[in-house]
Amino acid sequence: MSNESASRTISPNAAFFYIIPPGRYVKKTLKIALALCGISAGAYLAWLPWVPALKSGSPETFSYLELRRAQAEKKGRPFQPRVEWRRLDQISPKLVHAVVLAEDDVFYGHSGFDLDQIRVAVEMDLKKRKFAYGGSTLTQQVARTLYLSPSKNPFRKMKEALITVWMEAVLPKRRILELYLNCAEWGDGVFGAEAAARHYYGKSSSDLTAEESVALASILPSPRRWKPGADTPFMRRRRGDLMNRMRRDGYAPAETGGDGAGPAGGQDL
Repeated sequence: MSNESASRTISPNAAFFYIIPPGRYVKKTLKIALALCGISAGAYLAWLPWVPALKSGSPETFSYLELRRAQAEKKGRPFQPRVEWRRLDQISPKLVHAVVLAEDDVFYGHSGFDLDQIRVAVEMDLKKRKFAYGGSTLTQQVARTLYLSPSKNPFRKMKEALITVWMEAVLPKRRILELYLNCAEWGDGVFGAEAAARHYYGKSSSDLTAEESVALASILPSPRRWKPGADTPFMRRRRGDLMNRMRRDGYAPAETGGDGAGPAGGQDL
């Protein structure tokens, strides 16, 4: 082969770029990548659980329980979840009210989202430069607990919002509250008010006192870290504030002493 012919020989890669210049290749690749990402995101958001199935009965299992099971298996630990379903009218009204006060005190007045809390959460997230605060309502927490995960992924949050809207559209508030009280995590392997009452106090959730109800409600933001009755300044203050609100609303007598009841332990902030 002559030198002139050799100089005209084009390798396969070079031939590709000869047909599609590098600039166009990069643009085309980006378009394909973005299209695939869009399709994946759309498929993720489009798949939604059949929320009307929650109108009656009790879920056999749910996302947070299975997540804890997987975490335990990964660490080689046994996992025996405690879940005992109860109707809302079988749970102490004191606990029901304490939970609403502690987790979503405008529950009966919103349609799934507390805009004031969302605004506060956004401001805190911007200040911390990370997704640290959620501002979630009880309905959002039910959607996350039953179907999703604690991930702060924006797509997960978008899916949570879609499920939340659907829940508020087809489920009465009492049913949403019943689902929350039966699926909320209250400790390592402890799910629901009945399991929590028996685990911490050895009694049914229907028999909980105001002090016990306040103590249980006070740990809900971080139930795997805090314990009812933990003797730390933060937890005493949290229980005291919640008990004052319970007294104001007539769910605890004015002469009730103490700021809460429960086994010692837990951690401060």
